[in-house]
Amino acid sequence: MEQTYDIATKVLASLAIGLLVGIERGWNDREQSDGNRVAGIRTFSLIGLFGGVVALLSREISPWFIIAAFLAVSALSITAHFLEVQEDKDVGTTTAFTMMLTFVLAAWAAYGHIIPAMAVTVIVISLLGHKPSLHSWLKKITPLDFFSAAKLLIISLVILPLLPNKGYGPWEVLNPYWIWWMVVLISGISFLGYVVIHIVGEKRGTVVTAIAGALVSSTAVTINLAHFAKKQEANALFSGGVLLSSAIMFPRVIIEVFAVYPSLLFPLWIPLVVMMAGLLCGLAWLWLRYEKGEEGNHIELKNPLQLGTAIKFGFLLAAILLLSEAMKEWFGTHGVYALSIASGLMDVDAISLSLARSAQHGMTTKLATMGIVLACATNTLVKGVLFAVIAGFRKNIRVPLLMCAAILPGLFVAVALFE
Repeated sequence: MEQTYDIATKVLASLAIGLLVGIERGWNDREQSDGNRVAGIRTFSLIGLFGGVVALLSREISPWFIIAAFLAVSALSITAHFLEVQEDKDVGTTTAFTMMLTFVLAAWAAYGHIIPAMAVTVIVISLLGHKPSLHSWLKKITPLDFFSAAKLLIISLVILPLLPNKGYGPWEVLNPYWIWWMVVLISGISFLGYVVIHIVGEKRGTVVTAIAGALVSSTAVTINLAHFAKKQEANALFSGGVLLSSAIMFPRVIIEVFAVYPSLLFPLWIPLVVMMAGLLCGLAWLWLRYEKGEEGNHIELKNPLQLGTAIKFGFLLAAILLLSEAMKEWFGTHGVYALSIASGLMDVDAISLSLARSAQHGMTTKLATMGIVLACATNTLVKGVLFAVIAGFRKNIRVPLLMCAAILPGLFVAVALFE
């Protein structure tokens, strides 16, 4: 009885795979008459059922049985494709390939891997159903973006494995493999934000591009929004965009620390979340209190995935690693805090990664946490002042004041955690 139930479950799973794919294909070709479609819901359901039954029988007969069945399905798919090309000149091979893939997924489920097979089926349906969106995104990708993605693969899959994974220099803090791995991490996060901006485009407005742009560079977003705000009287939208992009910086730092030393996240995440929440509260107050102005301004950001930029960040990270260890050895706690504030004037990525690395190799949790919090607070204030100076200090003084009000509770919480 148990064996019968197991067989029935596998056959039904195989049938369900064919049925799901068939529904999508049938819906996609719903405008065509029944006789003009290469394969619809019935054909795909039968292919799924065929794959499941053949997979079960191959265990009893021979492994070659399923290979022969797959070749038969492939021959049927290719023949149907050629006939379709001759009839309507459609050279697309999606349906033919999907027929073969449906057979394989159904057989995989029948072999006992039902959940993975169903998961892949969902991915297949999603890819098939989002053809217009995928093609639209593809048109927005420039050759520069494509080759930039290739560069990311080169620096991560080609260069990284060749680097030695050991410490060099004073205090042996310079590990080429680790430094370049951090370059790959930062480059990947930045490029993700850049691609999102290209995908959403101008039509999504300032809010979405500010969020995605913060993954690339929240400072660059601040400068862009400041120039927009300078040209308009009602600029609460741009002021809020600065607060929003600054808030996105904190999850970015949390991701970076997690990638280096997850144990440092507690208690680090508490003051970071408090400061982020403060910025979001300031954003809500600002947009409720003031006119929002107009949408339609596109945030211009340069492609962050340039090999020269990656190398510069690698040198900056190496310098910060050396300085953080030197300041700790020469000036103790106050030296690290001073370096954190100075680094925060320009960038938080390098100092956050450096202190997380140092905490992993002996620096106290308190020192690393307070250093990262100080760097984040400094960088946030700098962006607020930068926005006010460019957009008009008197009219936009509220932005740095709101940022100051947002980060102070986070600083107090960070101090209180180690008392």
